[in-house]
Amino acid sequence: MDPITLAVVGNALSGIAEEMSAALIRTAYSPNIKERRDCSSALFSPEGDLMAQAENIPVHLGAMPFSVRAALEAFSDWAPGDVAILNDPFRGGAHLPDITFVAPAFYEGKLIGFVATRAHHADVGGMTPGSLPAQAKEIYQEGLRIPPVKLWRKGALDRDLLALILANVRTPWEREGDLRAQRAAVETGIRRLSELAERVGAEKLSAIARELLAQAERRMRAAIRAVPDGAYEFEDYLDEGVTVRLCLIVRGDEILLDFSGSSPQVESPVNAPLAVTASAVFFALKAALDPELPPNAGAWRPIRIVAPEGTVVNAVPPAPVGGGNLELSQRIV
Repeated sequence: MDPITLAVVGNALSGIAEEMSAALIRTAYSPNIKERRDCSSALFSPEGDLMAQAENIPVHLGAMPFSVRAALEAFSDWAPGDVAILNDPFRGGAHLPDITFVAPAFYEGKLIGFVATRAHHADVGGMTPGSLPAQAKEIYQEGLRIPPVKLWRKGALDRDLLALILANVRTPWEREGDLRAQRAAVETGIRRLSELAERVGAEKLSAIARELLAQAERRMRAAIRAVPDGAYEFEDYLDEGVTVRLCLIVRGDEILLDFSGSSPQVESPVNAPLAVTASAVFFALKAALDPELPPNAGAWRPIRIVAPEGTVVNAVPPAPVGGGNLELSQRIV
């Protein structure tokens, strides 16, 4: 395929994600998003593969594919105007304040992809303001947990669902403003992705996206081959003897990261769900192996993660996870 066309369309996809984040930041109510810019945006294929992302929060971006996959598993009846919302850490989320929107993009009646945004909301309920209680022993103390549900269906807001969410947070007017800002961001992405499909053609856009992923996979495999085969082991510790243990195995052009031997999940909010662990892994490998690598789903195909369920690196309910992407993810990196 023509490399110039690939480069132009690849940058156009990244530009759409950047514009989504700009729209979210401009229209958000809370300083957490408007000033701290604690938000991220990305584009996905119709199958849910990450195609492009904005230069935002790494722990958001690496985990967002898990949320998109959870939304696709929850719904098979996507229609124009649908927007799914979720923050469940055990279905692709990070911690409860990080709320993700997932919406389909159509062109001439055909699904051409999905757009997604994730934003850290200043409060989602729970036992302390800010929804990151250091004393939490279970996730129910950390705030409102939202599985994949449609907040908009065919463009119509589910006002009952919105009322339920707002009734469980401390600053409902601000939450509603930020939720509507996220919707504005996904609408921006849908519009721009449809315009790109009109310019290059939907079929060609799909083919280009597949090639961009294949290119990223080839580059990652080439970078891995430059690392000597072998097993590399390391341990790190958090307070109270919580252990993170990793055996990184390089074989040819693939990497296996085995976290077996890490501590069981604990009754404090340092646990990480699998999406956060994977996000930290992807960020660290990209930075170490090929910092200029386009961060899409193709780049992660040569990488496999083993993280036993019920450990601090793959927590399961009812473990609290508020600090997983704040502390434990840093230890993994």
